[in-house]
Amino acid sequence: MKTRTLQEVLDHIAAKRAVVLATNLDSGEQRLLQRREGDTDAERAHVEQALRLDVCVTADERPQLFYQPFNPPLRMIVVGAVHIAQPLSAMAALAGYEVTVVDPRESFAATERFAGVALNRQWPDEALESLNLDARCAVVTLTHDPKLDDPALQAALRSDAFFIGSLGSRKTHAARLRRLANAGFTESDLERVNGPIGLPIGARSPAEIAVSALAQITQALHKPPKR
Repeated sequence: MKTRTLQEVLDHIAAKRAVVLATNLDSGEQRLLQRREGDTDAERAHVEQALRLDVCVTADERPQLFYQPFNPPLRMIVVGAVHIAQPLSAMAALAGYEVTVVDPRESFAATERFAGVALNRQWPDEALESLNLDARCAVVTLTHDPKLDDPALQAALRSDAFFIGSLGSRKTHAARLRRLANAGFTESDLERVNGPIGLPIGARSPAEIAVSALAQITQALHKPPKR
């Protein structure tokens, strides 16, 4: 890799921008490509695959190209330092996420309840704005309190977060969607909010609900994008 190309890669990493290094295996020529960039539909698909799965991809076409992804770290923003947040933050960390728990209530967002987890005690809209959400972020709201969940969801919907999910019953979720619609969000925006969060595995305990939520987030991370 040339020094200039290396510096460009480092600049993208510092800015938390996903980028792919495309190398022509015949000529050695290298280019940097971001999402939806590429000379052909096939190349754009290879770039998307490399970034989505976070793996290197070798194209079958000629000339043969090798696509190496440089992704920002996976992050999970958990809004609400409730009981479910404790097992979810631990499981997410094991799955490779940088976890931040957001809750302005100091008695909930207590260090002794979340050892080793980053805590943000700002109000959710301020916290999410400061965290600069990107396409490698999952946002989960757990409080059931519209004063906390709704600002977080609005900030998440204005971002490129790959997953947005909320805890609560179907009735609670329907009311949540009505509030978001009244705030000006479209039907396609509302479809991004997974609620009630989690795959339907019959989860009941906080740990089981955390398992179902993380499973749904994992499914979303690896799901091919809609075309």
